This record gives sequence, C-alpha cells and structure tokens, in this order.
Amino acid sequence: MATPHINAEKGDIAPAVLMPGDPKRAERMAQMLMPDAKVVSDVRGIKAFTGTVDGKPLSIMASGMGQPSLGIYASELFSMFDVQRIIRVGTAGGLSKDVKVGDVVIASGAHYEGVINTYLIPQTHFSAIASFNLVRAAADAAGDDPDVVVAPVISRDRFYNVPEEVNEAAAKVGTAGAEMEAGALYGLASLYGKEALAVLTISDHMTVPSEDMTPEERETKFVKALELAVAAALS
Repeated sequence: MATPHINAEKGDIAPAVLMPGDPKRAERMAQMLMPDAKVVSDVRGIKAFTGTVDGKPLSIMASGMGQPSLGIYASELFSMFDVQRIIRVGTAGGLSKDVKVGDVVIASGAHYEGVINTYLIPQTHFSAIASFNLVRAAADAAGDDPDVVVAPVISRDRFYNVPEEVNEAAAKVGTAGAEMEAGALYGLASLYGKEALAVLTISDHMTVPSEDMTPEERETKFVKALELAVAAALS
C-alpha cells in the first residue's frame, strides 16, 4: 500500500517505529541497532529501515523537520501501515533550569502553540500527552539516572524569533525544553487510537548560559535517549 511519501507495502513496516528528525540519524540508528535492517521505503531522501532487536520487529524512519512534515509520515504510518506506536528520538533546547545540555527528557506532554491540534476537540484546548505505558517503560529503563527527567516540553512551528519572555514563562511552569514535533505526534496518536512518546536529548539551553552541542555531537550523542526509546518501543 504505497503512498506518495512511503513506498513500502503493508507488513514492511513494524508495529513500533523510532522516528528521529534527521535522515542521517535514522540510518545511524538502524546500523547501531539492527544488523539485519533492510530499506523498505526511500522517497524524497527519507528512508525507512526495518529489522529486529532482540528478536522483535522494529522500524526506524525520519520525520524531517517540523510538525507538518512529521504529521504526513505519522498519519500514513498510523492509518495505512498498521503502526501501533511511534517514539520520536530527537533533540530539544533546554528551558528549565532543572535540565542541562546532555540530559535526556522523557516528554510526558507537549504544550503546542500551533494549529494542528486545534480542531481535535471543538471549542476545547486539546491536551497533547504521551502514552502512559510508554512513559513508564522509558522511565523504568532509566532507573535512578540523574541525567534523565520526565517532564513536559513545548512544541513549536518556528525555530527563530521566539520572544525571550515566552521561553521564561514556559520554564517557570516546569517546561523542560522546546522542540518542533512532539505536539503533533501526540495529537495524531490520540486521533488514530495509537501510542506515542518523545525522548529528547538537550542539545543547547535557552535560559541558562551553556555550551551548545555541535552538529556532529547532535548526530552521535543520542545513545542514552536511543536506549530509552527502544525500551519503550519494544515494551
């Protein structure tokens, strides 16, 4: 059942999908996790890999940047390829003073300033929250690691020109970080009756002076987040 964006057949994609934003990161994850991985889709430079981890099927596919891009892939995976859960593995900019560069955030929810989730419930602000059992599986896998936090993030449709007072207000109410995909993913999972989670590495900080990760580090320093995402995906 190929689509304009995914040229796989039904059954080619596993029920659980890891979804980084970057296609290079998706390929690196597949090489790390699945020696038997096969490319099952390759449209517009977005490859989907399917293999096994500990005997369980798993797929990895990039979303591209931003919620409209993720929304296309997640909608098709949920509605046309029998995918049951998608775990976003990516980066976020730190907001709360309780997180530092290199920490991992298990995103329990996603405040969303865009319009993608606006009409899911008429005349109501939709609460974009992760699937509890996936949060629990990732948190259990993290154990007492002090560099892992369970907290909400904020999902945005813009990367630049965010007023400083907005970041400060988000941090004040306990928002761990800002990113660009989780809100739409959580909304779509609710819409299709599926499961979703985002596990995010803090790559820079917006409210505390810190040294940002380099582009190379963003590609390679995601091992801890990846381990937690796999634990959730295969739980």
